[in-house]
Amino acid sequence: MSEPLTTPGEGFHPHLHDAAGHSATPLRTRLHHIRADALDGDTAQTGGMRRFAAVSGKAVGSEKLWMGQTHVAPSTSSSDHHHGESETAIYVVSGHPEFVFLDAGGPRPQEVRLRTSPGDYIFVPPFVPHREENPDPAEEAVVVIARSTQEAIVVNLPQLYALPAGDV
Repeated sequence: MSEPLTTPGEGFHPHLHDAAGHSATPLRTRLHHIRADALDGDTAQTGGMRRFAAVSGKAVGSEKLWMGQTHVAPSTSSSDHHHGESETAIYVVSGHPEFVFLDAGGPRPQEVRLRTSPGDYIFVPPFVPHREENPDPAEEAVVVIARSTQEAIVVNLPQLYALPAGDV
């Protein structure tokens, strides 16, 4: 038998009591339970996708971490963007999203497409322009994202990269 789910405010520090005259327990001295139906859509967005914050400085007082979900609709591409100084780790929950970036490590810049499946992980270093695509015509792609900053930094770009003249 599993234990019942907690409700907000329960199960954090049973030895701490909210006695009259004492202030509420500060955000950083207790565990936080963020329910799936309580994710916050009021976060930085990129065209073609929808981000939902779960763990953030605003929601739980985190100082070095942001975590949430991103949903990419069927047959949709995000806008090109990067996440500033933040390192980003991505876990594919459902669908087969593709992550596109420019590999400038060879003699000529080359667009690379990483095709993923549920259970796969992607790492995005700071300041690397990229986009997410969902080529599936019927299924939404859902990923969980963790960032090394307390808020979702999103810098939308006019394009993934600038092609040199004559390469268009």
